Amino acid sequence: MSTQIQEESEEATETETETAPVERESPGDRRREAKRTASDQRVASEPVGEIEGDTFRLKVFRYDPEVEGKMEPRFDDFTVPREKGMTVLDALIYARDHYDTTLTFRHSCRQAVCGSDAFFINGRQRLGCQTQISDLDGPVRVEPLPHQDVVKDLVVDMEHFYDQMHAVEPFFQGDTPDGDLEEQRQSRENREKIKMSTRCIWCGACMSSCNIAAGDNEYLGPAAINKAYRFAMDDREEDELKEHRMKILDQEHGVWRCQTQFSCTNVCPKDIPLTEHIQELKREAVKQNLKFW
Repeated sequence: MSTQIQEESEEATETETETAPVERESPGDRRREAKRTASDQRVASEPVGEIEGDTFRLKVFRYDPEVEGKMEPRFDDFTVPREKGMTVLDALIYARDHYDTTLTFRHSCRQAVCGSDAFFINGRQRLGCQTQISDLDGPVRVEPLPHQDVVKDLVVDMEHFYDQMHAVEPFFQGDTPDGDLEEQRQSRENREKIKMSTRCIWCGACMSSCNIAAGDNEYLGPAAINKAYRFAMDDREEDELKEHRMKILDQEHGVWRCQTQFSCTNVCPKDIPLTEHIQELKREAVKQNLKFW
């Protein structure tokens, strides 16, 4: 600190010369200048209409309720170089790093198992890290998941989705073992029965695609019902607790709101037969309500 003060004092007392003092440019200044230059070049260049050569056009939904001038939703165009194996998430990261650092979206592991980067890509709910650019027609259009409140750009509010998931008590409630070391075994057949339902990654794509969920805010939704299926159909769960879980599902805003449109099944990135699971739970609810005495 003392050295810096001394240098500034010496500069203040120097007589004016023909050569002006050279200001030191920090690495941060260089990075910001490079980004400003890249941004100016993007604005100055005309966006390509379709995929041309080794580049393609990326159209991204933009919205920021906290910044003046960005409160009106719009689409920004980015020209992204095409690379072998490039995903939509790769393209978004490129656009953010090279053009606009304020571009906001969720992503985590990039291996299609975290569920955080679900977007509305070319009119369909998909995972950004799973969707190959080579499989899409240009321009590649990326929007936030429909039927959910947008927080900023491609980030949506998932609070209601999580509330619905927790409403079905998504945890195992098995029989209490008689001994401390007694194992709760599951048959191979039962494991195969519920195997697909365990693959849910809580991405919210199915909920976003469901027209019923869009019009009924109380509907549990396909993801929550599938999670309930995973435990209700586990033969290790206690009978009384299974009956309690079925009462949660056997209600006006439970399994009976499903109209079997298969939209949730069609968009599920883990290929879970969601509609089939919902229909099976409907049959279980009917059997539980049948009384022959």
